[in-house]
Amino acid sequence: MRASQYLISTLKEAPSDAEVTSQKLMLRAGMIRKVAAGIYSYMPIGLRSIRKVEAIIREEMNRAGAMELTMPMVQPAELWDETGRWDKMGPEMLRFKDRHERDFALQPTSEEVVTDIARQELKSYRQLPKNFYQIQTKFRDERRPRFGVMRGREFTMKDAYSFDRNEEAAGRSYDAMYAAYTRIFDRLGLEYRAVAADTGAIGGDRSHEFQVIADTGEDAIVYCPDSDYAANIELAEAVSLLASRAPASQALEKTPTPGKATCEDVAALLGVPLETTVKSLVLATDDVDEAGHPNGSTVWLLLVRGDHALNEVKVGKLDPFKAGFRFATEAEIVEHFGCKPGYLGPIGLKQPVKVIADRTVANMADFICGANAEDFHLTGANWGRDLPEPDLVADIRDVVEGNPSPDGKGVLAIQRGIEVGHVFYLGTKYSAAMNATFLDEDGRPKHFEMGCYGIGVTRILGAAIEQNNDERGILWPTAIAPFEVVICPVGWSKSDEVRERATALYESLRATGIDVILDDRNERPGVMFADWELIGVPHRVVIGDRGLKEGVAEYQARTDAEAVKVPVDQLEPLIRERLAA
Repeated sequence: MRASQYLISTLKEAPSDAEVTSQKLMLRAGMIRKVAAGIYSYMPIGLRSIRKVEAIIREEMNRAGAMELTMPMVQPAELWDETGRWDKMGPEMLRFKDRHERDFALQPTSEEVVTDIARQELKSYRQLPKNFYQIQTKFRDERRPRFGVMRGREFTMKDAYSFDRNEEAAGRSYDAMYAAYTRIFDRLGLEYRAVAADTGAIGGDRSHEFQVIADTGEDAIVYCPDSDYAANIELAEAVSLLASRAPASQALEKTPTPGKATCEDVAALLGVPLETTVKSLVLATDDVDEAGHPNGSTVWLLLVRGDHALNEVKVGKLDPFKAGFRFATEAEIVEHFGCKPGYLGPIGLKQPVKVIADRTVANMADFICGANAEDFHLTGANWGRDLPEPDLVADIRDVVEGNPSPDGKGVLAIQRGIEVGHVFYLGTKYSAAMNATFLDEDGRPKHFEMGCYGIGVTRILGAAIEQNNDERGILWPTAIAPFEVVICPVGWSKSDEVRERATALYESLRATGIDVILDDRNERPGVMFADWELIGVPHRVVIGDRGLKEGVAEYQARTDAEAVKVPVDQLEPLIRERLAA
């Protein structure tokens, strides 16, 4: 590729509405151009990186035995009605009607369509296992699209779906995809972690996220440096920080805490550690009768230590809350506690509530909690003596850095990450809803056991840049850089020898499969260097008259502090060596 025939459209400054580093650098490097909020055109130089990501994904998916197909971006409501997701997906799914007033949506994901394919095409256990994948445009109507390609509305995704006879076979398919994902992200050259994760709106049981490590990541990743334990903070297990409950040593007292409605303020007023306080959170579940009609509500009091935060995802997995929950209204709180929020606690209730204590709280003694009276807290509260044992003890909090690892092999650390891949074991969630069956060996119909596996193709670009950049621009891993090598001739229009040497090197590298661009734009060295450092080409060769008189050129890797002089006849072997490394 010659730069004069290509579109190099770098910018000195990013648009004022660019928010994060990757968005700024992709715009400045001419990789993307904004069309509307969360919708971008991928310019030639950006598309080159996307195609390299896609090629690696295809190779590893094919290697794992998956088959590529393409499913429509526009999908009919009828399929989504079968699973009940037409209504459940919410406003993120962009719906519209065609000229015949039939409902359609722009696909945010394709479980329904691929399950429909399976029930039509896969009739016998002899046809299993099967894994179908596509690399396709998705659309999710984000309420607040931001961060460029990191949280856009239109994006490219690789989604795959496995179909198996039974749970054991589905587990093997899951493991094969997990291994394929590991190979993919290894080849992409990214620092990442695979972490146990919540299954979210897709549903299912077994789940792992692949998170690219970056300080700007939206997700918190919990891991143990001394073991293989790793999980998304939504799922990371929080063990009790107290091995057992100490005997009561203080009397229960109603203590004035005027105007102190938070655990932090109460601890500061009383001069005690925050860890001695207990935080009260009040939830409600709406009950229904046998006919499905509203039948009142149940109020729940959840207790976590004052320095801990409630984990709503963990709460949602508890049996009482699987059908849904909400935070109680102020009227419900006053009715049950006799007090407005800020001074609530489990002692002295006006009406009974169900009490759920976090594991650590269940082992606390002489703790401080709200007195259910404005401007008062109770000190010296103890389970058994002052209040009944909790109705349920469960892990309902976020872990904190330094907590013991659940596997008992050290303490937990937390770092930020950007989710770029996710693998799910779905079971029969979709096949049962859509009555997608095959005839098993005994001749009876059986629902497919399914798995779902996604990679955010365009998101990988943003994540890679968030992880790899400096003050001059992008630091691409070689595997997904738009070009591997750039040749910068100094004095292109003035020197025949410079042109000949640069062109000869370019042709030789290109002939052997190296992805090289020759900058023949006749720009000043400073302009050329700034452009290619911004774009992030990993390897640069500078050829000029002054060096050629000495028989040398300059080579510099994008991550090197300085260029080195290399004999001209050694340039090609050096480049091959560095690319191989």
